[in-house]
Amino acid sequence: MSEHCHVVLHPLVQHKLTIMREKGTSTAVFRQLLREISQLLAYEVTRDLPMTTSTIETPLAEMEAPRLAGRKLALVSILRAGNGLLDGMLDLIPSARVGFVGLYRDEETLEPVEYYFKVPAELDRRVVIAVDPMLATGNSSVAAISRLKEAGAKDIRFLCLLASPEGVERMRQAHPDVPITTAALDERIDERGYILPGLGDAGDRMFGTK
Repeated sequence: MSEHCHVVLHPLVQHKLTIMREKGTSTAVFRQLLREISQLLAYEVTRDLPMTTSTIETPLAEMEAPRLAGRKLALVSILRAGNGLLDGMLDLIPSARVGFVGLYRDEETLEPVEYYFKVPAELDRRVVIAVDPMLATGNSSVAAISRLKEAGAKDIRFLCLLASPEGVERMRQAHPDVPITTAALDERIDERGYILPGLGDAGDRMFGTK
């Protein structure tokens, strides 16, 4: 789409996403696939992390070996659905620090309302990856990123499963410095603010709620 939004077209990502989209996919399978796909997306969003080297000894020789540089990553889940992506990412990056931004969408105004905020210290010295399966209207994501910036975050990336053109544009206007990584850029949002063709409500499908 653009430098601002990177769509991950890896065959495994696309295959797993197709199964997740199907309305007959069970909660258990949906949850497992979300965990698997989040690992693949995490691989992409961390592709350009800063590196350094350190001297180590292998069983055969001493060498200068690459390591991640700087403070440990901060993964920030936009509740509640963000937790589904968070679990898989922590499988890949178990030492990451974890934060949470609690937002719910007012069903009449579609505007986000914050009810919880807890993030790691020293965000200004960490790469921060905010995660939420759906970038629909973009209102909740924009609000969450704004709160992270208020808390000191400077290097922020946004990771989602599905994005709408409207949501990507809203994020680009509000936070042009925050790149988006997603598995798919869908057609549009409907009058209720849901992504089409989408996969329904990610939180409901993940947790088996209606």
